[in-house]
Amino acid sequence: MNKTAIILGATGLTGGMLLEGLLKDEAYERVKVFTRSPLRKKHPKLKEYIIDVFELEKHQKDFTADVVFCCVGTTAAKTPDQETYRKIDCGIPVAAAGLCAQNKIGTFIVISALGANINSRVFYNRIKGEMETAVLKQGIPRTYILQPSLIGGKRSEKRAGEYMAKQLMKAMNWVMVGPIKKYKSIHPETIVSTMLWLVINDYKTPRIKSDKIKEIAERI
Repeated sequence: MNKTAIILGATGLTGGMLLEGLLKDEAYERVKVFTRSPLRKKHPKLKEYIIDVFELEKHQKDFTADVVFCCVGTTAAKTPDQETYRKIDCGIPVAAAGLCAQNKIGTFIVISALGANINSRVFYNRIKGEMETAVLKQGIPRTYILQPSLIGGKRSEKRAGEYMAKQLMKAMNWVMVGPIKKYKSIHPETIVSTMLWLVINDYKTPRIKSDKIKEIAERI
């Protein structure tokens, strides 16, 4: 019981589940959450830093841990302004990775997306691709970028378009086999299990696609 973890994005679906898992895990004695909104949660392991997450670099002194998890992300519906979108989906993870490099934090695990591609014509996919490239350039010894497909589960906020997509994916999952099985929707619990496994186990590549995330979780 001696590890310290940092979470960015703990107010989201996957980040919230990750937080619960870390608080229950006896291997961790401290869980630091950097957030703009209070969690309204009390736990002896939990330390909240209520900050402007767009200015994460100003908090280098407090940004110390054994592992950093970045679960930050938004949607076009929630953040229609593209510059703000870029600051969230690319700026925050890259700033966190930069602090990991500066403070000698050896493990950085970030959630991206299956379609991430720096050369994509799709804005969302291009931003994720830019984020991945910039994160890897930081040279953190153990960097893992998870590329899930559509994440299932019930969110606190309503996302009508996402809800419809989830229902469609749920119906299609059973026919997605072979090369297209990576496009099956994925549960947030599966992502969390794999993230926690990666803290203490090595994987052959820094980028881990959705079907491989499932494979790791299934053998834990």
